[in-house]
Amino acid sequence: MASSKEYLEFISDQLSEPEEISYRAMMGEYIIYYRGKIVGGIYDNRLLVKPVKTAISLMPCAKYESPYKGAKEMLLVDDVDDKDFLIKLFSTMYEELP
Repeated sequence: MASSKEYLEFISDQLSEPEEISYRAMMGEYIIYYRGKIVGGIYDNRLLVKPVKTAISLMPCAKYESPYKGAKEMLLVDDVDDKDFLIKLFSTMYEELP
């Protein structure tokens, strides 16, 4: 199942404050970049982020889910309605991203 444009638009609106956010469509899903680094993506209308230490500390109870069959598990972001949390999550993860 591919992610919907509506979900992408919702997440885009939630992350509209940091101007360094960009997206790239890939096989019906969307890769999310923050300041040129891959933070995560939108897969099957789920926001998943890389499981770096800061993300794990901000979401200690987050579920690990696979974006697609055979992929490494990522952290599911449940609280996508909290714009301030999302901005904090992405900005704190930045230093740990390759």
